[in-house]
Amino acid sequence: MFTRTESFRQYLSYYPLVSTLIAFTIFLFFLDLLPILPEGILFEKGQGVNLYIASGEWWRLVTPIFLHNSFSHLLFNCFALAIFGPPLERLLGSLKFTVFFLITGILANIITFILQPPTYIHVGASGAIFGLLGFYLYLVLFKKNYLPKQEVKTIYTLIGVGVLMTFIQPKINITGHLSGLAAGLLLASLFVQNRLKR
Repeated sequence: MFTRTESFRQYLSYYPLVSTLIAFTIFLFFLDLLPILPEGILFEKGQGVNLYIASGEWWRLVTPIFLHNSFSHLLFNCFALAIFGPPLERLLGSLKFTVFFLITGILANIITFILQPPTYIHVGASGAIFGLLGFYLYLVLFKKNYLPKQEVKTIYTLIGVGVLMTFIQPKINITGHLSGLAAGLLLASLFVQNRLKR
């Protein structure tokens, strides 16, 4: 499921929305580095700042999904999306996959806004990526016949490692990760509908 054997050109053709999300995220990262826009303007206007969200800047519930504060942060999240995204884009179709990705990311940011203090600041696609993991968790819990046993073990391992690293790594939005995972689990049934057989 998570092993990619396509060529680069095939990958772009088979998974256009995953590819577009990754390309857009990378574009924004390097746009912020180039002397095209005022320095730091993307983060100033787009990062999740609870105080500003409370004052009415609701777009900050969406824009943090596409902003990353370091190259390693960008690389990790784009790699995770490149691995976890294709099976779900193939299963759901490009439009539903994109809607699911964005909704889980937004819900993770909403819960972060509700539970974290006004001064809390965050960026990154991790909440949405954990939403994808939540979808896979739904599959192994409620659609077991859809997946080979080895894939079930792989998914449990990936989720376990992801949750463990959430608590080990510094400066991680724990609230966003866990709420993204929960959102993916809870919303998956609305998106999968009759596409899977028990």
